[in-house]
Amino acid sequence: MAKAKSQSSAKTSSKSKSITPASNGKSLVIVESPSKAKTIGKYLGKNFIVEASIGHIRDLPKSKLGVDVENGYECDYVTIKGKAEVIKTLRTKGKVADKVFLATDPDREGEAIAWHIAREMFGEDGDNKLYRVLFHEITPKGISEAMKEPLKIDDKLVDSQQARRVMDRIL
Repeated sequence: MAKAKSQSSAKTSSKSKSITPASNGKSLVIVESPSKAKTIGKYLGKNFIVEASIGHIRDLPKSKLGVDVENGYECDYVTIKGKAEVIKTLRTKGKVADKVFLATDPDREGEAIAWHIAREMFGEDGDNKLYRVLFHEITPKGISEAMKEPLKIDDKLVDSQQARRVMDRIL
């Protein structure tokens, strides 16, 4: 199984209590698509800031293998060209937000994107204000239901995506 240099924290896919925005501040919701961000922002209202990562923010380097095949297939992730400003914006808004919800797509790619965002924003140890939400439908009801069921990042899905990415790179 592929391991990344910034190893996954102990967060698992266990459910937490229902989360609502704090009355004294705003919560940050991060999605992949700018158009989804706009729509979701309308549904969530003024207590939420919704930003888009515009897909992946880190990947294996283009100029070399980026996988240490002799050391447990450890991955060497780098920031994707042009994503430094996105990361800076997410970090800045994440520092002042009461809660941060990673709402990337509900599949292994989305889970990996959420994992990379979490590490870029808060480091390997994560942050206790960090939650994963899964929007299975972009409707007021779908968004509301997902926000009531926040999760932790699913390390098994992240490992699955990393293994696929490593196999793609090696082959």
